[in-house]
Amino acid sequence: MRYTKLILAGLIALLLSACGNEEVVQKKEETKGFKVGEKIELQSVMGSKIELARTEKGFVLANDAKKILIFDIFGTFCQPCKNEASNLMDFQLKNADDVMIVALSHFETVTNEYIVDNFSSKYNAYYFIVNDPRNKIIVETILDDIKYTEQLKIPFKVVLKDGVYQKLTDIYEGNTENRYYIGEVPIHIIQNDIDKLKKQ
Repeated sequence: MRYTKLILAGLIALLLSACGNEEVVQKKEETKGFKVGEKIELQSVMGSKIELARTEKGFVLANDAKKILIFDIFGTFCQPCKNEASNLMDFQLKNADDVMIVALSHFETVTNEYIVDNFSSKYNAYYFIVNDPRNKIIVETILDDIKYTEQLKIPFKVVLKDGVYQKLTDIYEGNTENRYYIGEVPIHIIQNDIDKLKKQ
C-alpha cells in the first residue's frame, strides 16, 4: 500500500512538472532521418548559427565535437520550461567552455520574434534556441536513438558526449540506465552529471 502511494505521488509530481501536447494524440509519422556524417546547419532565434553532425549513435557539434551537447526540448507555453530558463542560462554561461545547450522549440508554431519577446526576454533565456521546421525531425531522431516510446512531455533533455547519449540522474525512479531528464530538473542535478562527464 505504501509503495502504491509512493508511485502515485511520483506520477502526480511528474504530471505537474512537465508539459505535453494533450490536445491531439499524434501517430508517429514516417520522417526522413539524418544519415551518419550529415551536417545540419541551425540558426538561433537571435541569428547565430551552429552546425550539427550526425554520428552513428547521436549528434556532435561539427566544429567542436569534444564539447558536451545538451538538447533541451521545450515550448514557450510550458510553465516548467519558463521556470528553469534563467537557471539554464546561468548554467550555460558557467559551462560555456565545455557545454553547448541547443534548445528546440516543440509542440508549437510561433515566430522567432515571438520566442525572443515572450520567452528569451521575459525569462533570461539567451542560450541557443532553435525554431526550425526540422526541429520535429531532430526530436523524433533523438527519441528513436534513446528508444523512448512514451508520450513526450516537456521540458525533455538529453546529453551527448562524443556523439553518444549519456546516462543521467533519474530523479523520479532512480533508473541507472536513464538517458534523459523529464520535467523541471534542479540545476544542481544537471551540473553534477556534467561535472562527472567532464572528468571522464
